[in-house]
Amino acid sequence: MRQICATLAALTESARHELLTFDDPAACLGLPIPEPFLELADTCVRTARERVDTVRQIVPRHALSRVTAADAAGAARLPGRARLTQSIPFKMIVVDRTVAAIPLDLELLYNGLLLIRDPVVVQALVRAHHAWWETGEDIPARPAPPGPLPAHLRPVLEALLAGLTDETAAARLGISGRTYSRRVGELLTALGTTSRFRAGAEAARRGWL
Repeated sequence: MRQICATLAALTESARHELLTFDDPAACLGLPIPEPFLELADTCVRTARERVDTVRQIVPRHALSRVTAADAAGAARLPGRARLTQSIPFKMIVVDRTVAAIPLDLELLYNGLLLIRDPVVVQALVRAHHAWWETGEDIPARPAPPGPLPAHLRPVLEALLAGLTDETAAARLGISGRTYSRRVGELLTALGTTSRFRAGAEAARRGWL
């Protein structure tokens, strides 16, 4: 592992102009890979980003959702520019279009890697990366964190959680049925759902309860 770490660090530190990768951030989830190795791989690319003009990562769509499920900041931690595709052919790092690193098992650098310096092969890998990049989609921006529940909607949320009918809730709040219905719609929009059933769960997730 020490030799692989040293090679990976030297490779990314040598980057001066461009760093291209195929990466599956979820491939390591659930596997007994030492945390220091995972931290090193992340740090290497982040460090390269600070001095390299172009960093382009291609990530399979399924991997991003799995990482997001395990870590809500997963997408934000992808350094440089990143695009989503349906799949990637294998993991790969290409530095300055002169040297490439591919895992021996095509999936995990931790299990060993092959360094390729043949200019014809490296150029073919660069072209493959370009083709996947052109078909990919930019990772959507993370939504801003939700703000506090507007004060005038809290009684509406409490009425929904209490299971009151619209008529009963409106009478209890001293407003018309039409006004109550409009506020329910406003509350559901604020919660990002159209389901009254889901409203309670989403409000709890946001810390509004």
